[in-house]
Amino acid sequence: MRQFEITCPPLREPRLDDIRTRAAEELRLRRNAVINVIDPTKSFQPTMVGADATCYIRRRSIDARGDIKMVYGIDAYGKWEHHEEYVLPPLQDVHGAEPVIVVGAGPAGMFAAVKLVSLGLRPIVLERGKDVHRRKSDMASLSRTGKVPADSNYCYGEGGAGAFSDGKLYTRSTKRGDNREVLLRLVEYGADPSILIDTHAHIGSDKLPKVCENLRKSVEAQGGEYHFDAKVTDIQRGDDGVFTVRTADAAYTARAVILATGHSARDIYEMLAGKGWDLEAKGFAMGVRVEHPQSLINKIRYHGQWEPGMPAAEYSFVKQVALEVPADEELVERGVFSFCMCPGGVLVPSATEDGTIVLNGMSNSARSSKWANAGVVVSIEPEDVPQEYQADGPFSLLNFQRDVERRMFDFTAASGATHPLAAPAQRMDDFCNGRISKDLPETSYFPGTVPAPLHELLPRIVAERLQDAFQEVDRTVMRGYYTHDALLLGVESRTSSPVRIPRDENYQYTSVPGLFPCGEGAGYAGGIVSSAIDGINCAVAACRLLCPPAEEEADAETEG
Repeated sequence: MRQFEITCPPLREPRLDDIRTRAAEELRLRRNAVINVIDPTKSFQPTMVGADATCYIRRRSIDARGDIKMVYGIDAYGKWEHHEEYVLPPLQDVHGAEPVIVVGAGPAGMFAAVKLVSLGLRPIVLERGKDVHRRKSDMASLSRTGKVPADSNYCYGEGGAGAFSDGKLYTRSTKRGDNREVLLRLVEYGADPSILIDTHAHIGSDKLPKVCENLRKSVEAQGGEYHFDAKVTDIQRGDDGVFTVRTADAAYTARAVILATGHSARDIYEMLAGKGWDLEAKGFAMGVRVEHPQSLINKIRYHGQWEPGMPAAEYSFVKQVALEVPADEELVERGVFSFCMCPGGVLVPSATEDGTIVLNGMSNSARSSKWANAGVVVSIEPEDVPQEYQADGPFSLLNFQRDVERRMFDFTAASGATHPLAAPAQRMDDFCNGRISKDLPETSYFPGTVPAPLHELLPRIVAERLQDAFQEVDRTVMRGYYTHDALLLGVESRTSSPVRIPRDENYQYTSVPGLFPCGEGAGYAGGIVSSAIDGINCAVAACRLLCPPAEEEADAETEG
């Protein structure tokens, strides 16, 4: 097999004859060799039996370093070489099969459920929030009224936080598992096949809910169960190894439980701690949402060459910024990085409890709004938080996170804002120069904004690093990024869980055999794809526990 690249203008696909010519050169075939080209984004693949070679379009990306061009990565196989097609494991009829309780219906829980069905186990999914369609009305009400529904909001409900955060599928690492199972399942349930090859694939917040619904219906058709408005209040493990998982209205039993509750389920951490089960403080990141006019980001990233029809431009960066810590009077470096960049997107309120303000971003599939937004956040480690939090042990960073979110809300309340979730905001240059903005630009954030000294409301370890980073990014990465027209809104704090639920090499909770902490909420993933892969891995581990004779098959599933 040989790999090569083909380039073409940004608004045109590569000519198939160009791919065939390059493949013939790479494989040292005659120029008139018969070469098939397989494009995973097409439903029909015209192929010739007995061809001399077959090419597979593996990757598609935009190169904006000079003249704008599309770059296609191609894998070429001669007819003497074997290309093994990836085939999704079929789903089994699990009516009457042994149950596995899955707590949470975000990416980790959803993919754990569908994997369990493929392994012949019956998932019982307990989701504290509502199904993805009923959830939409609650989020609309949240934006209008500022009242946060306790169990149905931008973080809780079918699809989890990722369902309304653009549906980004950027993870391509195979370190923890094969992402093809995730991507092909998503396509099977309605995602555009372009996600199979796009380097920065996304589904869109307008399309992902239908994908979640289709996945659920497929699981239910095979015998799996979904229960909504089913907030877990207790988990008990009997002497016989059987778990009882209680909600307000029912109790469910199984020999294995997959705990996939997401990064904001603080009550679950408190329940586990109340039982004396192990928890650990875990580093996370905190900062602001940064909103620019999308036209400005297009101009910067495309070097003035953007044309209608080109994708809305994205950006990403990572900087290491040092800050002197008074406690030991030495410089401590921490990463400052962009997170969850939403081109052509909007900002949304993502608090999960009243009295706090949290922001996130989302984009629909067209990415057609006039704004671009991203989280720009600072890594925070357990040793970074002020001394008064250190006594909180595994909850030190969680409590620090919550207090900053409350500080934002309290400022808005004291300002007399008409909307309780109006965000404290500041122009970028004013933030870096330590002055309150006299006025604020138009924003996509529906609850609105109030002028605020974010440089004071944010913790010093965050604010001062951000101030350095914004100007450094402008100097070294994106000239024009540091501008009076950029708006900072606080706070972006739900980047990942500030608590980890420790587990062993078999994915089981170190405190409780048979309980599998999973995904972002357990501290082992960050984003849709990595969470989904972790859900798959936990499902395979549960199968090993419950079905020892199927261990070899489960091993093959993990490797495949």
